[in-house]
Amino acid sequence: MRDPRTRLLLSGAVAGTAVFGVVSLAQAVTREGFDLTRYPLSSLSNGDLGWLQITNFVASGLLVLAGAVGLRRALRGTPGGTWAPRLVGVVGVGLALSGPFVLQGGGGFPVGDPGVPGVTVGTIGHLAVGTVAFTALIAACFVLGRHYARTGAPRMAWASRAAGAVFLFGDVYSSAGAPAGPLVLAVTFLTAMIWIAVVAHLERHR
Repeated sequence: MRDPRTRLLLSGAVAGTAVFGVVSLAQAVTREGFDLTRYPLSSLSNGDLGWLQITNFVASGLLVLAGAVGLRRALRGTPGGTWAPRLVGVVGVGLALSGPFVLQGGGGFPVGDPGVPGVTVGTIGHLAVGTVAFTALIAACFVLGRHYARTGAPRMAWASRAAGAVFLFGDVYSSAGAPAGPLVLAVTFLTAMIWIAVVAHLERHR
């Protein structure tokens, strides 16, 4: 059984994923004018209630970062035990920084907001940290796949690689401007994050 501190830290990855998903999706279905097939979850940081999503990014990111520390303690000395936690840590930092770097609104959301011409500093920062975090999340899934393949858990290895492949597809699909891209991105991102949470949960109880 893991020591209490490691178990508590690993719980951060589970809590961070749950908080981000619940708070984001709750807003997606209740905020006036928001359509997840048209706008990314990051757009929720705009408007009078934008502080909710900003806080969600920061709090979720810090929880995931704590989970990464827990994974480092749990996987120390195993194949992938160095890089998987580091990559999850990058995801946590990226989420946290996505809060203060607000993706500009416009295009109909928030309702009545005409948007700002050009590209804002917040948008540049958000896209930059988001790209790094997305890449790290995909890589983390594949590194965990290697970890489980080399430690005799082929089903876990397959699931890890599948989660990474699903999110890679969603990221490329959305970046190409395909129909309902933001929805596909949100679903595939949460799929990969949920897998990281599953890994943390299982490691917590070893």
